[in-house]
Amino acid sequence: MATATITSKGQITLPKSVRTKLRLEAGHRLEFIETDAGFLVKPATRDIRALKGILPKPRRPVTIEAINRALTRMGRVR
Repeated sequence: MATATITSKGQITLPKSVRTKLRLEAGHRLEFIETDAGFLVKPATRDIRALKGILPKPRRPVTIEAINRALTRMGRVR
């Protein structure tokens, strides 16, 4: 069983065995899900397909040219 100690700032270092098993690297985020048995800790990753349908379809298709113009106005494409 892997254990960790909480610092005075409320931080913990996950044991290497846990990081390896969960395929975690620096910068990854974790979800803490409360259950009747305690907390479930899992990587905060979602499949991109889960986002499908959260925005309505545009009334008319957006062209690549229109996208490029908008990005240029925002200063992201030169």
